[in-house]
Amino acid sequence: MRRHWQRAPLLARGAFPGFASPIEPAALFGLSARDDVESRLVARDNGRWTLRHGPFERLPSRRRPDWTLLVQGTDLHDDAMHALMTRFRFVPDARVDDLMVSFATDGGGVGPHVDQYDVFLLQARGTRRWRIAPPGDPTLVPGMPLKLLARFEPSEDWVLEPGDMLYLPPGWGHDGVAVGECMTFSIGFRAPSRLEFLTAFLAAAADAPGGPDPRFGDRGRRVDAHPGALPDDLARRLRDWAVGWRPSAAEVDRFVGCWLTEPKATVWFERSERGLDPARFARAAALDGLRLDRRSRMAWRGAGVFANGEAVDAPAPARRWLRRLADRRALTAAECSRALADDGLAAILHGWYDAGWLRLGETPAPR
Repeated sequence: MRRHWQRAPLLARGAFPGFASPIEPAALFGLSARDDVESRLVARDNGRWTLRHGPFERLPSRRRPDWTLLVQGTDLHDDAMHALMTRFRFVPDARVDDLMVSFATDGGGVGPHVDQYDVFLLQARGTRRWRIAPPGDPTLVPGMPLKLLARFEPSEDWVLEPGDMLYLPPGWGHDGVAVGECMTFSIGFRAPSRLEFLTAFLAAAADAPGGPDPRFGDRGRRVDAHPGALPDDLARRLRDWAVGWRPSAAEVDRFVGCWLTEPKATVWFERSERGLDPARFARAAALDGLRLDRRSRMAWRGAGVFANGEAVDAPAPARRWLRRLADRRALTAAECSRALADDGLAAILHGWYDAGWLRLGETPAPR
């Protein structure tokens, strides 16, 4: 973290010794056929690039070279992939995005490009050649379906084997090409831009119910000889509304917590099949423990607790248990026995269980 994080690339040979991919190509292809999974197919034919978006009922033959399947958010749909992501919890969950898997046939890749976020590139199967270049000319090749760098001058060139991992800070150009059939895992980190944040915040502020909504009025106006001119009083009033509007710190903090825990648009939760009432749920949790569903996003800051885009109004005694749940993503059976004695917390957790945000059991059942 001192030497490389957001500073310089790092090639870690054997970062995962003896690594075996938790997901097989066939399972990945199955995910790409689902409409709740974001996937893309990139192909190159005689220098011509094409990009298609899933879901995909059929994919090109694995004997055909120069194509790549990219599947986002595999950690949301597979317990083993989710478990792999826990190895990267050395930064706050709010900064972690997802685990994308790239399957490529020989020569496949997506061309030289730049990401504006930190990324770990873990080789899972086969081998891939990576060339990287320091931040430089951002000019893109015009008329392409992909954002390809027009001037890519690599400074390093490596071939990664299974278990090798490459870290790249934001802004570093990189080009990965499959050497034979291969799979690469990309662990990406969320880096919101000011524009993204303000766009979302201002939209939420505009929709939020508030107090009186003043409206412009001009009673007593005289006939104007220049109807095409913007009236000074109207322009001044609108400017004053814009300059004078100030959200409170509490409003901003609440929005930040909700926004950073909002699941992606393709995510939905399945309600619990067991449908336990509150008393039976408490007894089951005291026996088996609880864990967050792998799709759930949760965070806390000070007295604020946030889950899946919602602010949790929890009584003070319950907050320490919720903070522990956010930090560890699970509560043991013994902890549940004590925590669910608080009626306020019991109601919150039972509601999450009903909605599918929370599951019984401290760890996922074996596959």
